[in-house]
Amino acid sequence: MSESESGQGRDASEDPVAVGTAVAAESTAEQVGTIGRKAGRGLRWSLVGNLGTKLGSFTIGLILARLLVPADFGVFAVAAAATAFVMHVNDIGVIAAGVQWRGRLEDMAPTGTSIAIAFSSLVYAAFFFGAPAFATLAGTPDAAPVVRLLTLVIIVDGITSCRSAALMRRFEQDRLTKATMIGMAANFVVAVPLAFGGAGAYSFAGGQVAGSVVTGILVWRMGALPLRLSFDREVARKLLKFGIPLAASLGVESVLLNADYVIVGNVLGAAALGYYLLAFNVSNWVPGLVGTAVRYVSIPSFSRLAEQEPEALATGVRRSVPVLISAILPVAVLMAILAPYMVVFLYSDKWAASADVLRFLTVLMVVRMLTSLAFDILTSLGATRATVWLNAGWAIALIPALWFGTHLDGIRGAAISHGIVALLVALPLAVIALHRAGVPLLPVVPALVRPAIGAVLCAVATLITLRLVDSGVFVNLFVPGVIGMLVFVLTVVPVEQFRQLRARLAR
Repeated sequence: MSESESGQGRDASEDPVAVGTAVAAESTAEQVGTIGRKAGRGLRWSLVGNLGTKLGSFTIGLILARLLVPADFGVFAVAAAATAFVMHVNDIGVIAAGVQWRGRLEDMAPTGTSIAIAFSSLVYAAFFFGAPAFATLAGTPDAAPVVRLLTLVIIVDGITSCRSAALMRRFEQDRLTKATMIGMAANFVVAVPLAFGGAGAYSFAGGQVAGSVVTGILVWRMGALPLRLSFDREVARKLLKFGIPLAASLGVESVLLNADYVIVGNVLGAAALGYYLLAFNVSNWVPGLVGTAVRYVSIPSFSRLAEQEPEALATGVRRSVPVLISAILPVAVLMAILAPYMVVFLYSDKWAASADVLRFLTVLMVVRMLTSLAFDILTSLGATRATVWLNAGWAIALIPALWFGTHLDGIRGAAISHGIVALLVALPLAVIALHRAGVPLLPVVPALVRPAIGAVLCAVATLITLRLVDSGVFVNLFVPGVIGMLVFVLTVVPVEQFRQLRARLAR
């Protein structure tokens, strides 16, 4: 029998199995590429929007930090902690369910909107009546009226939940960006005059409620969904099966991010909590800017990839993790080293006590970015129960650690406890949860070597430059920061990309 007759020695293009495999691989790559392009466009708009929002928040914070006292920040921190919790659970997962929904969103929206409005109203009523007890638990009874005012934003969020999901699902982050930035302008217009008028913590709360209302009105108009409320049992069953574990997980996540406010306020009082809040807000710049922008596109992107072949999602994850690590590591390193100069330069010597806290919160900043990405991957797979166990395990370790850390070393101890638990408990739990969901991270490790080396060299260059310069707050902040970032970029970015950039600029 000849080779051709036996089937041996044939060209791979003549083998149906080989052809099918090649076509499938090409199809997967094409699907990843198409969704990646849409996600990239959405991410660019999300980054623009978050940059504008964070710039606005930063400007408002700078102004209010000079008009208010640390105790006012402490009162607002208690209200912000309550609001963060209810914002995570108030729509009972309808937004994420809408983004991940398999089918026409128009079929889900009437039931989803009805559920979100009803649940957010119930949650607000509970916090309205429970505000005094919550504020007393946090050691700041005066915060109760501010809690009642600020938590009004959840009503707006419930009303617009499905329309927000529609915009994210369609990768229309440009519209979300416009709505958010206009809302930030409304926040500024309300908050700053209130602060000048002596409104204290009400300045923060009033501005945020005004901004939320304006953004909500715009999102409602842009969402372009039929104005109908109804209740379909089958749709509701699917939504609640997906949303209840997700809302529970997000609720636990909110406890993770805000338990420190309650514990620090209870143990140390409103003034110490004000210093802690400012440091936490600064550490939240990157997760708030990059992390929120990524979340706007990661869930719809991973959800669309999860609908394809398993390899499509794995490919998307392998591309995403190194990019995220490369974006966050140099910022964390520079922030940890230059924290004293950053705080004094931006907020004045009055807030210098926040600098030491900020240094340790940078560890939490990095871990939060990674666990948020893991959370989005699990959500896109519908594995919302896994997110509950992830956050529950984190919370069980964190709350006692925060309590002991705060008693042992004040606000610095609280920050150290946060960083240790995030690194030793939360990160391993996230890796385990992804592995069990069928998304192994071991193939990503080789791509992380270069960013890790870059971070070490960035730290060394920054410390050496800081010792050589030592010429005042401004110079000590910017010169080592620029050199450290330059060293990281030169280490991490391949030479070929620099050549491509130079070629484009030469055209």
